[in-house]
Amino acid sequence: MSFLTASCFSRAQSKKDQQLEEARKAIIASNAIYSDLANKGDGSILTRYTEDACLLPPNAAPVCGRDNILNFFKGGPKLHSKFIIQHIYGDGNDFVTEESNYELFDLNNKKLDEGKVIVIWKKTATGWKMHRDMFSSNRAAQQ
Repeated sequence: MSFLTASCFSRAQSKKDQQLEEARKAIIASNAIYSDLANKGDGSILTRYTEDACLLPPNAAPVCGRDNILNFFKGGPKLHSKFIIQHIYGDGNDFVTEESNYELFDLNNKKLDEGKVIVIWKKTATGWKMHRDMFSSNRAAQQ
């Protein structure tokens, strides 16, 4: 490999690493306020999602579109969530995929659930937004 080729490759890797780090920071910031926005019930949670986003909850049909996503959150319990990012995949240009673990707590800090999340994030004019949001519990389904 020539010096020029190695230098170009190194710069490309460096730019990709920088873009992924910027995406990671945006995802961490979004995850930190996620529950607060969802608990408001006023539609502010929609600021975390793209215009054509879909939730992919367990044991249910996809929930697509802003009105349906808002209704999904309006009907849910008030919770606190904690997300632990395991991996961020992608090039950091237009889309990245977040693989995380989550923990859910009631408002008295009692642990209610734990599970995993796969989110496809899309870079928009207003920053990184969730485009597809899939999650499921690690606990056995209750019969």
